[in-house]
Amino acid sequence: MDRRTFVTLVAGTCLLEPLAVRAQQTGKIFRIGLLAPANEPTPGGRIDTEDLLVGLRDLGWVEGKNFLIETRWAGVNPQRQRELAAELKALPVALILALGTTTIRAARDGAPGLPVVMINAGDPVGARFVASLARPGGDLTGTSAAGEEVLAKQVELLSAAVPQLKRVSVLMNSANPANGFFFDAMALRAKTLGLRLDRIDVAVEGELDGAVARAKGGALVVNGDPMFFRHRVHIIELTLRSQVPSVFGGREYVAAGGLMSYLSSNAWHWRSAASFVDKILKGAKPADIPVEQPTKFDLVINLKTAKALGITLPQSLLQRADEVIQ
Repeated sequence: MDRRTFVTLVAGTCLLEPLAVRAQQTGKIFRIGLLAPANEPTPGGRIDTEDLLVGLRDLGWVEGKNFLIETRWAGVNPQRQRELAAELKALPVALILALGTTTIRAARDGAPGLPVVMINAGDPVGARFVASLARPGGDLTGTSAAGEEVLAKQVELLSAAVPQLKRVSVLMNSANPANGFFFDAMALRAKTLGLRLDRIDVAVEGELDGAVARAKGGALVVNGDPMFFRHRVHIIELTLRSQVPSVFGGREYVAAGGLMSYLSSNAWHWRSAASFVDKILKGAKPADIPVEQPTKFDLVINLKTAKALGITLPQSLLQRADEVIQ
């Protein structure tokens, strides 16, 4: 091989070499933006990034050595979320991790053209974040919260827990664009069970007391949302005060005194997010990375809460539980 051919081959190899590999060789540190729908860290909760860091370490990424996470605690105000997304883009960051539908929308609108890894998106197709789950086609990809069968299961669990149940209310944040998808999926199952399904939308935390009171005499599905998660203890106190059996999306609610939860684990979403970050930093385009949905869902039941509500849960339901909190 002559010298000219050798130089050409080396140059071509460098052009094809993955971006992340070159970065590690040159000592470059990637900045990863995290837009969090909370006002402060919540260890052990939905904004606990330990599972993300573990996932990245498993893929060869070391915090402080080849990447840093720039976190912005954006709260639940959409305008503030968009402003902080723009701030992250200006740093600049290589991509933004965004948790939940409203925060994902803020990241998309506040940092146009920047890759966004969705974490726990409600209905990414219906919200027009992606063209399809298989081929997103834009700057967004990541994980989706649940399919229709999971939402239907939440209604089914309430029916199994309270056989005489006639009415179920669904608590929703009116700012969440995935609400229509959520409600329609639950309404189909409610109809087959002979249940009336009511939708209760709230815009601010001050409306929660009246919203939960409206569910009295029936049962309540608390839709997954950062605002509800932030005020989960208060919501649970309201359900107990009004004697409203409720199902939530996340073990944290049941640990705080909620009756039941049925949803995928937060750990799965954060671990999956690590793989999306890895692919994008190595040069893959979000448009070509399929959105992932969880395949395992955990049923968690709080027996102490059932007793406080005067409910004797069927043994068949308890046997289905992945965890029973005494």
